[in-house]
Amino acid sequence: MQTDEERSTLTESDARFSTNASGLPAKVLTFASAAVLLVVAFMFSLLVFAILVTVGLLVWGYLWWKTRELRRQMRERPPGGRVIEGEAIRDDESHDKVEC
Repeated sequence: MQTDEERSTLTESDARFSTNASGLPAKVLTFASAAVLLVVAFMFSLLVFAILVTVGLLVWGYLWWKTRELRRQMRERPPGGRVIEGEAIRDDESHDKVEC
């Protein structure tokens, strides 16, 4: 916060930047520039949103494509039971002979 003495020591260049917009043309110009700035900011936010959605869809599509085989295998073999298929052959002849 400035005191009265500090305010009075403003130079002419400082005063030029701290003018108060009190006239009608200055208020209209301020409103118009704020509206333009708001529209430009909204346009850029839509652009950023569109880019993020596109990147997100690409990542989701990539992961969906890469995991399609795993999803197919999971549909064929649902969890809950353990099924081991195969055939075992035991050679009992070697165990029958006892070496003494």
